[in-house]
Amino acid sequence: MILREELEQKEYELLSPFASKAGDSLGRITSEEPCQMRTCFQRDRDRIIHSKSLRRLMHKTQVFLSPEGDHYRTRLTHTLEVSQIARTIARALRLNEDLTEAIAMGHDLGHTPFGHNGEAYLNERHPGGFSHNVQSLRVVDVIERNSSGRTMNLCMEVRDGIVNHSGPNMPFTLEGQTVRLSDRIAYINHDIDDALRAGVIKEEDIPKDLVDVLGHSHGDRINFLVKDAIENSDGKDRIIQSVEAFRAMDELRNWMFANVYRNPVVKQDRELSRIKNLIFSLYDHYMEHPDELPSDLQELIETDGIEEVVKDQIAGMTDRYAIKLYTELYVPVGWKLYEV
Repeated sequence: MILREELEQKEYELLSPFASKAGDSLGRITSEEPCQMRTCFQRDRDRIIHSKSLRRLMHKTQVFLSPEGDHYRTRLTHTLEVSQIARTIARALRLNEDLTEAIAMGHDLGHTPFGHNGEAYLNERHPGGFSHNVQSLRVVDVIERNSSGRTMNLCMEVRDGIVNHSGPNMPFTLEGQTVRLSDRIAYINHDIDDALRAGVIKEEDIPKDLVDVLGHSHGDRINFLVKDAIENSDGKDRIIQSVEAFRAMDELRNWMFANVYRNPVVKQDRELSRIKNLIFSLYDHYMEHPDELPSDLQELIETDGIEEVVKDQIAGMTDRYAIKLYTELYVPVGWKLYEV
């Protein structure tokens, strides 16, 4: 039987000098008795994996709104792909895989329904603004609770990696930096894959100069970017890419915004208008009827304010739950009975 202390000691022996060690963790907001078997980072990963917030990601949009097909990415499958890429890089660089996986599994817990469009509309409606990375931290710090009422109470290293996986600040651990880069590698490439499957773009549409650098297939592009990150970060105190890889990936991201993310086939104005109306209507409904909020969120109104709690409720919804609730609240029964 391997005990936690032995696992912690092995990290000092096997991991890179630049890796985060569980034995040196900055700890939790509220101190806890250590687990006998698991390091603190293993424990955090397990808490995230067993959370309701993670399960809800299976019904949250990645890019395509209500796609008709079984193989399009959701926010959950995106999370799994980020975790896989990040763990590959972390293992090659002898970083802490447990910490890397915990950050990767938790990085999008605060994402809204309807992808970045839902995020943009909630940001517009909520007076305090909205960023999914900040909301992800709020999920693990405040919202997600077990049956005893305890929050996830994650380690500082995991919390930092979650909140800084996007935005202006860089995570202070290499594991967090690995997830930040892996998130970009994952979504750029799997969104291309989904756009090709949907017929929004063709292989020959992708700029040839970028394909020549990054690769001619989904697997080739990910392999190139992963190897590039490993080779350029090896022995360094930060995660970096080559100039060539960084330029090509950035240009491909810009091309995706122009040709996929803002493509009228993918994001039809009529559908976007409906999503905005749904987000605004549900927000306004709960502002007027706070008694209809879940009891665990109602308990936060006194300390955090009604607007913050209503924002939490909207952000936590899945696409299908938001549509179901909106239908129940605003679509007359006769319309639902006599659809043609």
